[in-house]
Amino acid sequence: MTAILSLRLSTLLAAILLAAIGYSAPAHAQTVVVMVNGEPITNMDIEQRSKLSFMTTRKQANRQDVINELIDEKVKIKEAKRFGVDPTSSDIDQSYAQMAQRMRISPEQLTQVLEKQGVRPDTLRSRIKAEMVWGSLVRGRYKESLQVGEKDVAAAVREKGDEKLEVEASEYKMLPVVLIVPRGSPPAAFEQRKKEAEALRERVTSCADASNYFKSMQNAAVKDIVTRTSADLAESLRDMLEKTTVGRLTPPETTKQGIEMVALCARNKTTIDTPKKKEIRDKMFVEKYEAKSKSYLQEVRKSAMIEYR
Repeated sequence: MTAILSLRLSTLLAAILLAAIGYSAPAHAQTVVVMVNGEPITNMDIEQRSKLSFMTTRKQANRQDVINELIDEKVKIKEAKRFGVDPTSSDIDQSYAQMAQRMRISPEQLTQVLEKQGVRPDTLRSRIKAEMVWGSLVRGRYKESLQVGEKDVAAAVREKGDEKLEVEASEYKMLPVVLIVPRGSPPAAFEQRKKEAEALRERVTSCADASNYFKSMQNAAVKDIVTRTSADLAESLRDMLEKTTVGRLTPPETTKQGIEMVALCARNKTTIDTPKKKEIRDKMFVEKYEAKSKSYLQEVRKSAMIEYR
């Protein structure tokens, strides 16, 4: 999922969770209103999307606007399938769960929030799917034209009055490891595993050691090595990594999975874009993406078979 998609859907969910009152509309039969490339859009679909829209804006959406949104989604999904972009149900469920996690609730709680407002979870899942496939399709087909040139970014930065384009930073290569504690275990189980973690911190002197120890232990896991710069990390984690000797484990942290630590494999000096440069680059990409997405959608809609009933 892209930053654009995450921003849109996170905003949507934030508004959903802030909805204080429910919206109810009179129930309609499954009357077909529009056929899009042989697929129906019913009164129920329009009613459901209207409710979802009301939850996010607190305003009643114009019916034709809702219909146009649903038509757009139908043609987006069909066009994506034409190029082999067709996520599975598990892909959609995973995105749904990730959205709930970002809002610090469970997928079940998100479903309850929606149902309380009279919105079926599949209504949100349909929107997620359309945004997901369209973003992948646009980025995939127009990858070259969406690229933002370094010279253009640098020029835009200087136009803002800033001469500095890069700053020094640290790059960390890390191996996440975890001592698993089954869900529902008593606090004593976490404490016991935390003692094991502290003992391991004394023995581990390299990432190879960490990998070997954790792979040989029961109820332990070794995740993939990740590389991040200081700009990607929270200040607390940056401070912790700076204080950790290369090859050693960070202090144990209690999480839902159990007791987690990170083996610091390497720490190197590097340079990264200044915050202003990154902001401008992201803005330029979004502008290019939005323009290409709009023109592509108009093109696809022109060739679609749209029949009002």
